[in-house]
Amino acid sequence: MTLPAFGFSVQARDGAARHGRLTCAHGTVETPAFMPVGTAGTVKGLRSGEIAASGTEIVLANTYHLMLRPGAERIARLGGLHAFMNWPRPILTDSGGFQVMSLAELRKITERGVTFRSHVDGRPHALTPERAVEIQDLLGVDISMVLDECTPFPIAGAEAGESMRLSLRWAARCKTAFPGHPGRGLFGIVQGSVYPELRRESAAGLIDIGFHGYAVGGLAVGEGQETMLKVLEETVPILPEERPRYLMGVGKPDDLVRAVQRGIDMFDCVLPTRSGRTGQAFTRRGEVNLRNARHKDDPRPLDPESPNPELRQYSRAYLHHLVRSGEMLGPILLSLHNLTYYQELMAGLRAAIAEGRLAAFVADFEAEQAAGDLPPL
Repeated sequence: MTLPAFGFSVQARDGAARHGRLTCAHGTVETPAFMPVGTAGTVKGLRSGEIAASGTEIVLANTYHLMLRPGAERIARLGGLHAFMNWPRPILTDSGGFQVMSLAELRKITERGVTFRSHVDGRPHALTPERAVEIQDLLGVDISMVLDECTPFPIAGAEAGESMRLSLRWAARCKTAFPGHPGRGLFGIVQGSVYPELRRESAAGLIDIGFHGYAVGGLAVGEGQETMLKVLEETVPILPEERPRYLMGVGKPDDLVRAVQRGIDMFDCVLPTRSGRTGQAFTRRGEVNLRNARHKDDPRPLDPESPNPELRQYSRAYLHHLVRSGEMLGPILLSLHNLTYYQELMAGLRAAIAEGRLAAFVADFEAEQAAGDLPPL
């Protein structure tokens, strides 16, 4: 079978927002797209068929976690990550830089890469740009990410600059190590914290190296939405028009809408499933906490307009009972609900951009969110 070339095309524009189509070895992805996080090869609590039925076309997995358990070489022997997790559609893998910085113990960063001890068993590991690319190649994913250093917030400009330039040098090594299989792409990651001049320098350096797509990293780390949007307004316009743009680790529905308005094409975030596991639901009328007693006698569905007919069959009273009783079905249903809502929002954004009515769509979105949840019976 001949695999398609990796590609991206813009189908429609509305202001800075784009409706695009990403072509990968394992299929096409319509953008703006939301990628649920399947860190260890699983979107927690959900089966592949349920994920696909939510409208998901691409998922994210993580290099750091999979290199520790069960190991990239083992997954390769078992047919690659797609076969291993029973997901036939595109997969993107985060290179593991963020997890090394946030989870690993006794980490040390040098020009060569990062050495650290696993948070699982304390064993020593080394992750270089070349090894990060090799692991993702062994996994057989559609989109690999360069290894970068993730800086905390706040951070001084000088320190952010040194880190950004190290990430640029690592990115060049990742590009050299990338095998370039048909249908697979490598994305660079723009760093530079909240400093516009550093973001511009990082973007220019990555464009000079040349990647299949460009991510904006180092945000959603405590800087707040207003600052995040300002960084996007400084960064996105200088990224290549013909390449996909990916905002890493963001976010809530309002974050997604604002970022799409500023030209972002791809997102990932743990919120739909993490919130589902704590009894929190995202709906077209805002966030709903199913732990609250106001739901205990409510026979209505969480969202009577949900495109998933099964979710419309469960009452708020039942979901409240599951959450308060600690039953595992509660987090599963709420995770599925949240993911379905996120994908419905993405589909709505794509249609609005294609039809030139994004401003009206955003106004309706804001009005529904402001209205708040349905009043109790």
